[in-house]
Amino acid sequence: MLKPYFNKILQFIIASKKYFIVFGCALVLLSIIKLFNYSFSNNLIDATYEDYFNANYKTFSIRIPKNINFAGEKVPVNDFSVREAMERELVINTYWQSQSLLLHKRANRWFTVIEPILKKNNIPEDFKYIALIESQLTNVVSPRDATGFWQIMECTGTSYGMEINTEVDERYHVIKSTETACKYFKDAYKIFNNWTLVAASYNFGMGGLKGQLDRQKVNNYYDLLLNEETARYVYRILAMKEIIGRPKVYGYMLRKKDLYPAIPVKRITVDSSIHNLADFAISQKINYKILKLFNPWLRTNTLTNTEKKKYSIEIPKNGVEIYDNDGNYDGSNNLTASDSIKLITIPPIEKDTILLESGSTK
Repeated sequence: MLKPYFNKILQFIIASKKYFIVFGCALVLLSIIKLFNYSFSNNLIDATYEDYFNANYKTFSIRIPKNINFAGEKVPVNDFSVREAMERELVINTYWQSQSLLLHKRANRWFTVIEPILKKNNIPEDFKYIALIESQLTNVVSPRDATGFWQIMECTGTSYGMEINTEVDERYHVIKSTETACKYFKDAYKIFNNWTLVAASYNFGMGGLKGQLDRQKVNNYYDLLLNEETARYVYRILAMKEIIGRPKVYGYMLRKKDLYPAIPVKRITVDSSIHNLADFAISQKINYKILKLFNPWLRTNTLTNTEKKKYSIEIPKNGVEIYDNDGNYDGSNNLTASDSIKLITIPPIEKDTILLESGSTK
C-alpha cells in the first residue's frame, strides 16, 4: 500500500534535486553566519570563548641557542641564572613585534654605516647592537641628556674630542659618534681584556664595573650581581643579535623590500659661515626638513664658522623619491662603500657663497 507513495516521494526528490542542493547550501551558510555572530556576541559563555581562544591563538616558548656568544666569547647558558635572563630578553623582544619589526628595518639602513667603522677600528661587529638597544637607531635624548645613536654624555663626548655647542653637536652625527664609541671600547678593553665586560661598562662605566668585579671577587659579567639595567644590558644585546641576525627563526618573515634601504648621499665640504640653512637647503634642491634629517648635528638654522673649520654636509645623492608606487626601492641607487666615505672637497670660498658638487660655485 505504501510503495506507490514512496515512489512518488522519491520521484519528487529526484525532480527537485537542484532545489535541495541550493536549500542545503543556504542552510550551511546561515549556520556559519550564525556561528560567527554567536562566537563574538556578548552572550558567549566562558567555556566556549576559551575554546575559541585556545583554538585560534598560539604563543610559543623561545628556544635558547646552544652556542650563543658575544664577540666570540661564549655565553654560559647552562647556568640557570644566565639561561633565564637570556630567555627573558628573547621573549620580550620576540613578542614586542612592532618595536622589533622597526628595528629590523632601521638596522638594514644604519648597519651599513656602522659596520665599516667598527671594522676599521678592530672592534667586533657585535658592538653594533649596542647602538640598536641604546637608541633604537634614532637620535634620541635620554633624561640624563645622553644623546644620539650611541647615547653619549656631553662630558664623554668632549673628552674624546667631539664638538658640542649650541650650533653643532657631533653626538648626533652617526659616523663621528660611532668613531667616539670605538675609542671608548678600545680604552675599556685595555682595562678588562674582555669584550663582554667592555659592553657592560658602556652602561655602567669603566670605574664602576671594575669596582664591582673587585668587590665581588669575580672576573666575568655573568657572575656579577648588578643593578637591573646593567644586569639586563648584555642579554638585551644578545637578544637583538639573535632576532636581527636570524629573523625567520623568531617569526619575522621580511622581504628585502620591507627593509629601509641605505640612502646614497653626496657630501659637500664648507669652510665658511652659513647664515640661513633653509636657503642653503633650497640652493641644493632639497628642503630644510631633509637637510636636518641628513645632518641632525646642525642644531640651529645657522652655522657660524669664524675659524673656517671644514664641515661636511650630507644631502641625498638621488633625491628623496627612492620608492616606486608599490614601495619597491630602485636597487641601482644602492649605497656603495665609496659613497659612504667620500668627501666632495671644494676650493675655499668667500663669505656665504653656496657650494655645489664637484667644486663648482654659484
